[in-house]
Amino acid sequence: MNKIISSELLERLLKENFEFKKAYDLHNDYEEKVAQMDKRAHLNANEEIERKRLQKMKLAQKDKMEEMVLKYGEARG
Repeated sequence: MNKIISSELLERLLKENFEFKKAYDLHNDYEEKVAQMDKRAHLNANEEIERKRLQKMKLAQKDKMEEMVLKYGEARG
């Protein structure tokens, strides 16, 4: 996430907000898959397409989490 949030806020959102936890888990899953692909010396064309798809999905989850953090801050005043 672009902004660093406090560990307390992260823990609170993970406990209290199912959608945030879901986005967080998906983001981490995609990040791990991309990292595994990055360890390989060469990717074929289909694997490179899959890697790019995973990166886009990871970014989408990050954007979703950032939006939720902003809304959480606005709701708390």
